[in-house]
Amino acid sequence: MTNLNKISNMNGRHTLITGAAGHIGRMMSETLAELGSNLILVDRPGSNFSSLESDLKKNWGVESWSIECDLESEEDRIKLIELLKSDGRGLNCLINNAAFIGDSELKGWVAPLEEQTLDTWRRAIEVNLTTPFHLSQAFTPELRAGNGGNIINISSIYGELGPDWSLYDETTMGNPAAYSVSKGGLVQLTRWLATTLAPHIRVNAISPGGVFRKQPEVFVQRYKGKTPLGRMATEDDLRGAVAFLASDMSLYMTGQNLMVDGGWSVW
Repeated sequence: MTNLNKISNMNGRHTLITGAAGHIGRMMSETLAELGSNLILVDRPGSNFSSLESDLKKNWGVESWSIECDLESEEDRIKLIELLKSDGRGLNCLINNAAFIGDSELKGWVAPLEEQTLDTWRRAIEVNLTTPFHLSQAFTPELRAGNGGNIINISSIYGELGPDWSLYDETTMGNPAAYSVSKGGLVQLTRWLATTLAPHIRVNAISPGGVFRKQPEVFVQRYKGKTPLGRMATEDDLRGAVAFLASDMSLYMTGQNLMVDGGWSVW
């Protein structure tokens, strides 16, 4: 009989998480540290790694390394790749979590179609789709050589579904084309990599629903009304999915996209 403690145990493994200092990245770091994985934490220059690293060491005693990298820059990504390939630690799990999400103040982003700019389009595609391809390609040898090698891509419900524009009425929020298209491409990249890298490396995706971040109340209420479980997500709602896909609990699973969305996509 398979022991659940054994197949969830990631002691001695190394996981690289991009966007590690953000809300979801921090949750994933804590989750995999609890399972015993050592961590390579990657995020933008100026990110606050200190409290995260302190908590990981204090609570779970795992090793962690923080690396600043502007993933929008191919030159920076190459430096990151060369650094990690030269250190000899190896890699067991790559989580492509970093995302270009912009904000309502970014020109040409949250705007009518006619006003969305090619510059913001290119930036989103570079971070949300080109970077996962680049890192997956670069670290394939390490993942193939490592025990339980796997890749997890963090997509979105909008990688599978079109936006309901009524949600955004009376708010400054929006749903830029480049975000949805890049996340949809990430789901297809997951499928492509899954068949290409099998049987040695598993590749899966997680598509979260909307995470509550103090959005306008009118938006939150509309969102709840469209979700069978009647609420927006929290970071904690993704812990189980991350633990499942990163560990040997999902050894016979590849090419899948887990919709962790409170039922949003079943309507």
